[in-house]
Amino acid sequence: MEQHKSFSTSLQRITVIDALRGFALLGVILTHMWQHYGIFSFSGMGQNEPLFPQLDEALRWLLQNAIMGRFINIFAFLFGLSFFIQMDRASKKGIDFRKRFLWRMAILFIIGIIGNCFYTGDILSIYAVFGVLMVFLYKCKNWILIVVITLLLIGLPRILTVSYNQMVKVEQTTNTGTAQTLENRPAVRPQPSNMEKPSFLNSAKNNLTIGLERKLNYQFGLFGRGYITLALFILGLIIGRMRFFEQVEIQKKRNFILFAGFVLAVVVVNWIVGLFPPQDTRIFMRPDADISPALLEL
Repeated sequence: MEQHKSFSTSLQRITVIDALRGFALLGVILTHMWQHYGIFSFSGMGQNEPLFPQLDEALRWLLQNAIMGRFINIFAFLFGLSFFIQMDRASKKGIDFRKRFLWRMAILFIIGIIGNCFYTGDILSIYAVFGVLMVFLYKCKNWILIVVITLLLIGLPRILTVSYNQMVKVEQTTNTGTAQTLENRPAVRPQPSNMEKPSFLNSAKNNLTIGLERKLNYQFGLFGRGYITLALFILGLIIGRMRFFEQVEIQKKRNFILFAGFVLAVVVVNWIVGLFPPQDTRIFMRPDADISPALLEL
């Protein structure tokens, strides 16, 4: 009798991925704790001096250099990797998982929007949209995905946006004789806004309008964090295709060489960056910035 195909048929889990996922979640929680979960102003509360300033400084350095941003990157990478594992294992059972995955992303998007009513820094809705894109990228060859990752990491979407804004600015200057300031909302992390009548409904409305706009501006505007996240999603897909974590227990020498190579690369890159004068390169991403003086200072 032919075995019935089912999503529930169990397959062996990859323990190291489960461990990394838990490790990444812990790091994300620690980062948000340090950032006070997006609450950056405390009206009526003074800043107290730490009881142990040296320990406080050491912990701050550890959070900034070893935790903040790193675990969020790992979590995004694991999302892309988990996407491949789900698609691949369903394919081995003869099941097309794309519709089920899209349904899951729809549910995740709804959960993200509900979460955004309470906390504007919620990332689930962004992950859901990227998850939909991953379905369309799944059949692409690795070299195409690598090109996409490279373009995202070098900031091509932001370069195109800035170039367009500069062209509009030049055109306005030519037509009116005066440069019109383009609409520029600072791409800062979402922060709570003051409301005339604080209530849950007003807070939710504020978070789903102004707060959501600020989040999108942070993800795809000046900081461009969303493009990095999407690149990590795609990288997870590629690593999944290579069966890297399925062989991690038997390829210990390879893992050690890769680890040493990554550590050396970090040291070299930081050394090269230190050779250049300090420069806030994000000024190039401002829609109303005159980038010529900034370029001359480099």
